[in-house]
Amino acid sequence: MDKANYLIEEFKKVDVTITPEQGEKLTALYEYMAEYNKKVNLTAVTGFEDAAAKHFVDSILPFVLFEPKKGAKFIDIGAGAGFPSLPLMIYREDLKGTLLDASEKRCTYLEQVCGIIGLKPLIVHARAEDYAAKTRESFDFAAARAVAALPVLSEYCLPYVKQGGYFYALKSVNERAEGAVNAITVLGGKLRDTIDYKISNGDSRRLFITEKISHTSPKYPRNPAAIKKKPL
Repeated sequence: MDKANYLIEEFKKVDVTITPEQGEKLTALYEYMAEYNKKVNLTAVTGFEDAAAKHFVDSILPFVLFEPKKGAKFIDIGAGAGFPSLPLMIYREDLKGTLLDASEKRCTYLEQVCGIIGLKPLIVHARAEDYAAKTRESFDFAAARAVAALPVLSEYCLPYVKQGGYFYALKSVNERAEGAVNAITVLGGKLRDTIDYKISNGDSRRLFITEKISHTSPKYPRNPAAIKKKPL
């Protein structure tokens, strides 16, 4: 079985249908990522079957469980190797993405791989606390799939979300919402849902969905040193 058909079958395990064209684009994304990863460290997950489940299914499935509106404008904070944003934009061509990362090398990779797979997001080389000054509260949703704790991710992401929009945090099942309630409230959000699910290889995941209900103070997000010194 070729890679594109393998991906089609992998997504069927979680009741998601992708087209052959989407399977080909995801395959091209994987192949370029695996090659580029040899010179720039993008991800520890480099095997195709692992990437299919842990990168591709895990980037798309949360947005099937809680669907963004058609034509939504979103930002991926700390985009890294492009997860969840790149698979999501392959699956949902109507979405308008901004990929933000503080690493110039990763931004260069994102520009190159997007050219190969035919995506046209805005790729921004900047720190989250700096770019927010220009684009705060201008996105329908923000997404992050990162190792930072939920209060920290909320501070980086919620300032970008307009009122009535959402912040999607893609996390492990070890993450708890209780420790983030104060941060979410201070930042103008309200935790609307927590969804536990399994990706195609059986691994468990947890999706936190926060709605933006009021404006965020312009002092947020702070720089990493301030966040570490006095977390919300």
